[in-house]
Amino acid sequence: MKMFQVAAVTLVFVLAAACASVKQVNENTGGSGGIRGTGLVGGSGGDVRGTAGTSGGSSVGCQRLQCQKVVCPNGGKTTVSGKIYDPAGRVPLYNVMVYVPNAPLAEIPQGVSCQTCDGTASGSPVASALSDASGSFVLDNVPVGPDIPLVIQVGKWRRQVTIPNVAECTDTPLTDKEMTRLPRTQAEGHIPLIALSTGHSDALDCLLRKIGIADSEFTNDSGGGRVHMYRGGGASTSSQGAATLVSGAAFADSYATLFPNYTKLAGYDILILQCEGSQLEDLKTPHAALMKKYADNGGRIFAEHLHSVWFRKGAAPWPATATWIGVADDLNTITGIVDTSFPKGVSFADWLMAVGASTVRSQVPLVMAQHSVDAPLGTGTRRWISTDAPASVQYLTFNTPVETAPENQCGRAVFTDVHVGVGAGVSHPETPFPSGCTASLDMSPQEKALEFMFFDLSSCVMPDMVKPKPPVIE
Repeated sequence: MKMFQVAAVTLVFVLAAACASVKQVNENTGGSGGIRGTGLVGGSGGDVRGTAGTSGGSSVGCQRLQCQKVVCPNGGKTTVSGKIYDPAGRVPLYNVMVYVPNAPLAEIPQGVSCQTCDGTASGSPVASALSDASGSFVLDNVPVGPDIPLVIQVGKWRRQVTIPNVAECTDTPLTDKEMTRLPRTQAEGHIPLIALSTGHSDALDCLLRKIGIADSEFTNDSGGGRVHMYRGGGASTSSQGAATLVSGAAFADSYATLFPNYTKLAGYDILILQCEGSQLEDLKTPHAALMKKYADNGGRIFAEHLHSVWFRKGAAPWPATATWIGVADDLNTITGIVDTSFPKGVSFADWLMAVGASTVRSQVPLVMAQHSVDAPLGTGTRRWISTDAPASVQYLTFNTPVETAPENQCGRAVFTDVHVGVGAGVSHPETPFPSGCTASLDMSPQEKALEFMFFDLSSCVMPDMVKPKPPVIE
């Protein structure tokens, strides 16, 4: 064994002297320009290569894909670049983690959990980046060779693909949108489990289809899809949204089945509350404490317009998160102003320009705008979109528990007075889903803004004043 080790080390130094670039090596089979291991590590992480030995450079103690990194001459780099898209492959996404794992990926827990931005990622990344405001990313110092695994992840959205080959000391551009998008189905990757309570006055259910979630993933609460649909609106048909699928499967009543049952609520990663056209205060307030408990334990709430009752009449201290005024006059068509006083707000404004939702930076045209919130906002509540005349807050977020220090907050709540808008489709009890989703797949400016917010809500929880950073690499 000692003779073999001496021979292996000698071979490494010979190769290092002979090559312009020094390839990190292991002690198994040879390859052009270096030696690469062939052992595989099994599990859900997929194709991650085997244990390595040492080389004459920084590879001492390297493992698996670490040993396929190279030191390029003349300051050159081995990079992989591309652009991350939503599941539809149409809209680029901001702040998505992109990384090369060096170990199998851990299972993603389902339901409420404390998923904070602590700088770590499953799979022991050896190269990592975040997509920028144009959706673009560049991975630096990537392992070279065939079949390099790549993980695309934001919150509990995760997909792993394989790069056919990474060439050393140059850039490998990924130009196929089908490779660099989030999953449409469970077969392609992990999708958070979403509960969607339908409502008569908007079509967030149709927006999820535009984002690219496959129709097969929309089921009732007894189905196996990743979007469980519930019938909102209580007993009032004028407030109810879609109540069945085209297959005939009926949706359970949100107020009888979902909102009163914390165990059921806690099983979901994200809760989407679609505007019902009525406040339904008497139906909501008995369950206000459970809604707060859901968010405080790590749940994510996306609440639209008249669902402001959950906050305005919610469990303390939620009523103090904003100046909730209930229902004021509709603002109809108006210009929304993006708040750029914090890092993500700056990126949001840049992203809206990049995807064509804004023609003037920090401005986004809105239709069907509502007026439920005035300034000032409570401590810890973040304004994203507002209007000037009249003054209103159109989009806000806060992390939960509100009464806890930022480093201990696990959940997040979103409130939007921005509807999907005219022509986006309908969600009515007499129209089985997705029959009401007849609009073009092209997104309006405010639909794009809502998509940004939806994926921001899906992401790990962090203070909005902190600039996101990519996962730490080995």
